[in-house]
Amino acid sequence: MEVSLPGVVVGRSVGAAPALKPVQFGVIGYGYWGPQLVRNLSSLAGSSVEFIADLDEGQLARAHTYHPQSMLTQRAADLFESDIDAVVIATPVHAHYALARQALLAGKHVFVEKPLVDKVSEAEDLIRLAQERERVLMVGYTFLYHNAVRELRRILNEGQLGKLYYIDTQRLNLGLFHQDVNVVWDLAPHDLSMLRYLLDADPVTVRATGAAHIQRGIHDVAYIHLHYADGMMAHVQLSWLHPSKVRRLTLVGDQQMAVYDDVEPHDKVRIYNRGVDRLPHSTTFEEFELSYRSGDIIIPTIAWKEPLQMECEHFVDCIRSGKQPLSDGIWSLPITRTLEAIQRSLELDGQEVPV
Repeated sequence: MEVSLPGVVVGRSVGAAPALKPVQFGVIGYGYWGPQLVRNLSSLAGSSVEFIADLDEGQLARAHTYHPQSMLTQRAADLFESDIDAVVIATPVHAHYALARQALLAGKHVFVEKPLVDKVSEAEDLIRLAQERERVLMVGYTFLYHNAVRELRRILNEGQLGKLYYIDTQRLNLGLFHQDVNVVWDLAPHDLSMLRYLLDADPVTVRATGAAHIQRGIHDVAYIHLHYADGMMAHVQLSWLHPSKVRRLTLVGDQQMAVYDDVEPHDKVRIYNRGVDRLPHSTTFEEFELSYRSGDIIIPTIAWKEPLQMECEHFVDCIRSGKQPLSDGIWSLPITRTLEAIQRSLELDGQEVPV
């Protein structure tokens, strides 16, 4: 599953660097995440943001302040009718499908912020269109491009934790509340993408419970249980109603444990040589004895680079080279299936639902 990112060139002959193929972008949505995408895309060599589209005139005025070179419009169609190479979509999820479909039909490469869409049938249609048009369709699962998450994957693949017992994730904060999606569709895609990347596996069943405290019918708190074919389980806790910001992923194995804390400013990954062993001579209840291990804590050195920058570089590299993105439509499809199953379980008051 690992896809190399740009930045290291092996075996290049000495001489002038080859000219990069220019890539022109249009960005739809300049609200919460759009400005970060425009900033990163504009900074890449041979890349330019030619259009910024948003329905809100105030957002367009803000965009003009920071990116006066970009053309501003309230019509997404202006991007599809232009000669730009790619469209980046950072709108509410309910608009993703229609915009991405129009962009693909117009022959554009497409980047969509997570989640891709809110229906499996729509995801399948976009994947088919991208394949037919031979266009790149990439989904913005930013944590896959975070060096701390890549370090966790390396630790797991090397077997440093031993047999994995379970994974626990927490994504909690006070806000941001949405009116079009619940806390699951807003926050869970981050954790589901990391779980899929780390495990190379998808859950077979899910159970989800939650509550809508602030807005009728829109869950702001959710507890999700994911069960995998090998018996491993993961628990995901989500909330827009928490007094402090928590972004933590804990992996518990029979040899060691690891914690990724994204709120921690520096030492984001810690490996704990801790665990519990049952002594081999304990064969009866009377002889039962446990041995607790509490060893060193290792903090690996992880080079910092903005994950969104790495993600944008990867998208541009895939457009230029024709390579398959790490988080393309096909890779993202099981996450949409899992989100649909979680939503069904929520509506069934926590009933176990197959994925």
